[in-house]
Amino acid sequence: MNKAVIFDLDGTLIDSLGDIHAALNDVLQLRNAPPLALATVRGFIGKGSANLVMRALTAQNLPNDEASCAAALADFLRLYSADSAKLTTIFDGAVDAIGLLRDAGFRLGICTNKPLAPTKIVLDQFSLTRFFDTIIGGDQLASRKPDPAMLFYAMACLDVTSCVFVGDSEIDRETATAAGQPFALFAKGYRTSSIEILNPDHYFNEYSELLDIVNLVNKE
Repeated sequence: MNKAVIFDLDGTLIDSLGDIHAALNDVLQLRNAPPLALATVRGFIGKGSANLVMRALTAQNLPNDEASCAAALADFLRLYSADSAKLTTIFDGAVDAIGLLRDAGFRLGICTNKPLAPTKIVLDQFSLTRFFDTIIGGDQLASRKPDPAMLFYAMACLDVTSCVFVGDSEIDRETATAAGQPFALFAKGYRTSSIEILNPDHYFNEYSELLDIVNLVNKE
């Protein structure tokens, strides 16, 4: 059986909050609405760009019908894709950890609710694409995390029947549970619940810990 580790993206491998916040506020500015605070946008991240935009429109009392949300989403994706790495950073140690996992023979994947096009742009800009055998974005299937279909699809693309799923949020925890896969929580991401409430199988604060966690899971 091939060994696999599948990662969420935003809040897990990259801290993209700054660029997401900037693009979302540009969308609001186009509609003559006041900006949202960084902490507010942080709480909106996790269920995909469409949900993010809808929540922003709702928060600022703007029309949030289907047509309004679609137009705002198109603006957001255009603005975000044009400048998606200005404020974004890779979490310390993530690149080294990914490289060590590859060297140890693990197949690697991305499973994110971010649409595929901006996902690939960000990964390319940070030279991360080369590490991953499959990249699954939030607009490729009919459902998104926490529906386990995305994770199952990523596993199928990697030709594995199990994986370690690495994420940072409640959504990622729910996804792993629904898919019956062990979950490793990156504790410095965008979660709003305590580690105790999330109750992950494993958690880590530094990426230097990840290889040991993955090896431990594969021995269990």
